[in-house]
Amino acid sequence: MKRLALLSVSDKTGIVDLAKALVTEFEFEIISSGGTAKTLQEAGIAVTKVSDYTGSPEILGGRVKTLHPRIHGGILGRRDLDEDKQDMEANQIRPLDLVVVNLYPFSQTIAQPNVSVAEAIEKIDIGGPAMLRAAAKNFNYLTVLCDPSQYEAYLQQLKDSQGEVSLEFRQQMAGKAFAHTYAYDRAISTYFADLNSITELPQTYTVSGDRLQTLRYGENPHQSAAWYQTGNKATGWTAAQKLQGKELSYNNLVDLEAARRIIIEFPSEEPAAAVLKHTNPCGVAIGSSLAEAYEQAFNADSVSAFGGIVALNKPIDSATATALTKTFLECVVAPSCEEEAQKILQAKSKLRILLLSDLVTGSKQTIKAIAGGLLVQDRDDAEDSIDNWQIVTEKQPTPAQMAEMLFAQKVVKHVKSNAIVVTKNRTTLGIGAGQMNRVGSVKIALEQAGEQAQGGVLASDAFFPFDDSVRTAAAAGIAAIVQPGGSIRDKDSIAAANELGMVMVLTGIRHFLH
Repeated sequence: MKRLALLSVSDKTGIVDLAKALVTEFEFEIISSGGTAKTLQEAGIAVTKVSDYTGSPEILGGRVKTLHPRIHGGILGRRDLDEDKQDMEANQIRPLDLVVVNLYPFSQTIAQPNVSVAEAIEKIDIGGPAMLRAAAKNFNYLTVLCDPSQYEAYLQQLKDSQGEVSLEFRQQMAGKAFAHTYAYDRAISTYFADLNSITELPQTYTVSGDRLQTLRYGENPHQSAAWYQTGNKATGWTAAQKLQGKELSYNNLVDLEAARRIIIEFPSEEPAAAVLKHTNPCGVAIGSSLAEAYEQAFNADSVSAFGGIVALNKPIDSATATALTKTFLECVVAPSCEEEAQKILQAKSKLRILLLSDLVTGSKQTIKAIAGGLLVQDRDDAEDSIDNWQIVTEKQPTPAQMAEMLFAQKVVKHVKSNAIVVTKNRTTLGIGAGQMNRVGSVKIALEQAGEQAQGGVLASDAFFPFDDSVRTAAAAGIAAIVQPGGSIRDKDSIAAANELGMVMVLTGIRHFLH
């Protein structure tokens, strides 16, 4: 008796060629359902419809086609178990050697605008996942294929081994099938979570993604890496347009995400620019024009800015494009780019220019892998509002100082802890990042700022445990400090500020970034 293959696919890519090879080269019989059967028949390939094989018609508008004992018995039957063989013989069930299934395009459907819930539900496959899981479970006896890219390798197995398929290959394909159904169910689960506006962290947290591309390497050349798209449609960096430049690297993408997060702190009404290196800002500024904002951000620390990542909150114009071409940069991201600016940027053909019209939308949570698990938290999107700040010193801030402190607070939120930022005229002058003690970060930021610190503002991402940072800041000429407060020694820091004639404001919000 000929071997039996079940072909039932939504994506018809390569299915005709596969079926022809199965029938002509390896003497398979094929059973199939719905559109797949029609496609094979039109190609002149002999095929038995599932409904004819089972003796049961497709019902409920095609919702029930393959959910039948003759199908699932043929998939799940264990050929070396007497009880199974007896059941199969009694019910006229033939064993299947190959199951080729891919699923209804659920993710592609809901990615389209204005798709109704009813339309989405009809693209939830039932029989397909059931067959994939059954065939994957029984890989000891048959092969399951769930992606057209697997067809060639399967046929090569048959050619190389006189029509046989190795256990190792069958097991590999089983794993891919389970991964496929997992990702499919995850997409449906995410859709319903969004539909029902579920915001709390769930009891079971799962992550899945479709590989967009294999990256050249990870953080270092000895680390392999790949880029995956999560969710049901292209959003964020997967939806970005790369205007020009080399392929994105792992480090580029990590830095770009940090750049995106900081630039959205500043509304597009005020031209803003941020220059980052290794996820830390080395210069951030607001200007009267985008070109001015970029120049100020770059000049804030031009040494560190060399080879950096630039984020802009407005479309790239010709003046800004000209400024961007004056030095070596890795990447630039902006919401769009004017036509004349594009021509100017072509002078730096290797410079990666990313256009992301929706800079704001990002993941609702951040995820970190640890040994044996994951840490998941809501993203730090708490808005700092001066209306909620507490002025704790005798000296009161001017409106200009309050605006400056708000700018500094928006920046310090995106600097690795312990984090200190010194600013003036809504431009960063010095940034102290990632030090093991807070006064160390203060000294680094003030050293960078130099004499420009006179009359400036200092922001801290967390409270001062002692008054030493306040005194160090005052000695450098800092006029106002903004910090969250919450230390048991807050009174010492406040007393020092009063003694030294400084302004101090407590925000009540800590912004650790680890």
